[in-house]
Amino acid sequence: MVVSKLDHINITTTKLEETKDFFLNVLGLKVGYRPDFGFPGYWLYSGDQDLVHLVGTGDEKSGSQSSSLDHFAFQGDDYDTVIATLKQHEIEFLEFAAPDGSRKQVFFRDPNDVTIEIGCPT
Repeated sequence: MVVSKLDHINITTTKLEETKDFFLNVLGLKVGYRPDFGFPGYWLYSGDQDLVHLVGTGDEKSGSQSSSLDHFAFQGDDYDTVIATLKQHEIEFLEFAAPDGSRKQVFFRDPNDVTIEIGCPT
């Protein structure tokens, strides 16, 4: 098995604080730990699971597109198997590591051009 569960959704937004407050106040999520990626954002948790990742993308008063679903993510168990599977199917991908070393990440696109992340704990 390449993935074991849905890990999180990622939303990019020009309304970072408003979006955070919506998820806190309406859905009851809580702000929790997020590695310092060098750009603004929040990880919102239900219990000990981070379900929604928010990424701020500029001036909240700009009036440009306010948000988009950036990607969805699955948790994987074996990073090497994930990479081997993508190579087997000739799928282009990008690899990253979380700045705190807690996980390896691979990003690729499905046939509909939706970005998918698979993250594996290190």
